Amino acid sequence: MAFIADVLSRVKPSATIAVTQKARDLKAKGREIISLSVGEPDFDTPENIKNAAIEAIRRGETKYPPVLGIVPLREAIAAKFQRENGLDYKASDTIVGTGGKQILYNAFLVTMNEGDEVIIPAPYWVSYPEMVLINGGEPVIVPTTIENAFKLQPADLERAITPRTKWVVLNSPSNPSGAAYTREELKGLTDVLMRHPHVWVLTDDMYEHLVYGDFVFATPVQVEPGLKDRTLTMNGVSKSYAMTGWRIGYAAGPAQLIKAMDLVQGQQTSGACTIAQWAAVEALNGPQDFIPKSRKAFEERRDLVVSMLGQAKYLECPKPEGAFYVYPSCAEAIGRKAPSGATIASDTDFVSELLDAEGVAAVQGTAFGQGPNFRVSYATSLKVLEDACLKIQRFTASLR
Repeated sequence: MAFIADVLSRVKPSATIAVTQKARDLKAKGREIISLSVGEPDFDTPENIKNAAIEAIRRGETKYPPVLGIVPLREAIAAKFQRENGLDYKASDTIVGTGGKQILYNAFLVTMNEGDEVIIPAPYWVSYPEMVLINGGEPVIVPTTIENAFKLQPADLERAITPRTKWVVLNSPSNPSGAAYTREELKGLTDVLMRHPHVWVLTDDMYEHLVYGDFVFATPVQVEPGLKDRTLTMNGVSKSYAMTGWRIGYAAGPAQLIKAMDLVQGQQTSGACTIAQWAAVEALNGPQDFIPKSRKAFEERRDLVVSMLGQAKYLECPKPEGAFYVYPSCAEAIGRKAPSGATIASDTDFVSELLDAEGVAAVQGTAFGQGPNFRVSYATSLKVLEDACLKIQRFTASLR
């Protein structure tokens, strides 16, 4: 009898973590490496948020929290949804988890039966399909195109829905493409979903505040209130407030779903770190001036990277609306020879040869379900990005 569960044979390790580790290994050997593979802001957590955590420690807020989250944070979450998204949720409709990842995982855990299907537009965040597989479901991957800015089209969504469809996952702005849906684009998708009342909607709004230019963020229930009773709206403090390590995600949704997630989380991790929760209260309720400052910096970085990669031979780099990623196509590089003499047969080969030749770490598009592309994170300084893009330009120019 095998000791390790059979279900793990369906699951792949995170490709983003794997690339980051390879870059670390090369760095440990003395190579100068520029990592563009990590998906977290390079800014420090704002001082008011750090101070709120310190004050919580001094007040003795160090005991077990409620599984669903401390009341002040759940109230702050409900207030945030009302203030920023026009969504009418009560504190009792919310749940706090150890990062957005736990929220998503537990939503699948409490709803998936063997063979249930989850529609996931590609390119996708690497963990979505693996979470579905672990919980006995079947990911239904729906490709998007660079011509449609990597956005799911209503007709493609309609075709993907079957009687076994349990969820559709919508991530806007997107990791890895940075694509964000306008209100009108979301309306096209929600119109389809209103025709299929058995399909639930899981929204990943983690990059909500990182949108650029005149783009206005919208979330599905805001666009179509008729979906509220079958939508879990997930968000968190990680990206907007540079709090990745604090591990606080949250969501609001129907009472039956929140109750089920409460049940499993109580047998799993219980409540998220109390100190981090008090920091999140300050993040949501306190001054918001950090957000426009970081957004402006990210927008400058996006514009630099899109411009420079757009000038690189054999690359096509769309200009995304949000997040801190670009997702260039390297299709024209496939079949060419790298400086090592190896033939680039895939986007995996492309990023591997780029790392070996120029010391720039990116992530292959196949890790996100769609290639030949690669993901570049511009969550680092303009100087580092300029150096990295010059190296990428030099690498592509060397292909034969």
